[in-house]
Amino acid sequence: QVQLVESGGGLVQPGGSLTLSCTASGFPFPWYIMSWYRQPPGRERQLVMSINTNGDTTNIKDSVKDRFTVSRDNAKHTVYLQMNNLKPEDTARYYCNARAYDHDYWGQGTQVTVSS
Repeated sequence: QVQLVESGGGLVQPGGSLTLSCTASGFPFPWYIMSWYRQPPGRERQLVMSINTNGDTTNIKDSVKDRFTVSRDNAKHTVYLQMNNLKPEDTARYYCNARAYDHDYWGQGTQVTVSS
């Protein structure tokens, strides 16, 4: 029943923008901390940034600071990741994560490829 579905990925040139969406169902979304992770090719999954239940942004990865913005719409059970000025090093599969105090859920991911 629990489901996190990411969308919005694709191929974009350096300097371009994309907005990722993650729509959640099957759990009380407003009570969960939402995060975006990414996994570049051949590397481990890493935290990009989080947004808590009050809408505060936390855990911002230094390499995306001032370029990426996370937001959430509790009424729509959706979290977004707005990505601007994309760089080749942003290429990765991006995952949505919902975390409570003792468990979390993952989406299937969406691929973002930044290449000229």
